[in-house]
Amino acid sequence: MRHATLCYLLDKRDSLILLGMKKRGFGAGRWNGFGGKPKGGESLEEAAKRELLEEARVSIEINDLKKVAEISFHFPFVPKEKEWNQLVHIYFAEKWSGEPRETDEMLPKWFSVASLPFDKMWADDEHWMPLVLAGNKVKSVFVFAEDNKSIASKRIELVESLPTYF
Repeated sequence: MRHATLCYLLDKRDSLILLGMKKRGFGAGRWNGFGGKPKGGESLEEAAKRELLEEARVSIEINDLKKVAEISFHFPFVPKEKEWNQLVHIYFAEKWSGEPRETDEMLPKWFSVASLPFDKMWADDEHWMPLVLAGNKVKSVFVFAEDNKSIASKRIELVESLPTYF
């Protein structure tokens, strides 16, 4: 199973979270965090930092990343050669430099944490995201159904800590 990252910017003062509308590739047409796979020996945190810069033109410091979740995603109906299965390491950052800007891959937009567009996000988000926004740390497993959109099964566990890798 491959590893990937997702990073979300939080503006706690105004209770906002930055999401990106994925414009192409895996997850196109959905609001999500910013992230992807580590490249060339990068740590997960280095990958999160790079992906946020590439996808939203925002800079963060690795020490400002707060790991909030580890989620295993399983897509049993996707052919093995496509391999969508992944372990995603999810981070929040409350400090950054630069203003989020649209890129070829993502359109960033701030949302109130009280009214997230779950109907335009991955089906799993409504299950784990409210938990981490409330201050919990989560380890989860989601298995997607044959349509690759709905959830066939899930397991969500609140944990005291999550490993970091930098």
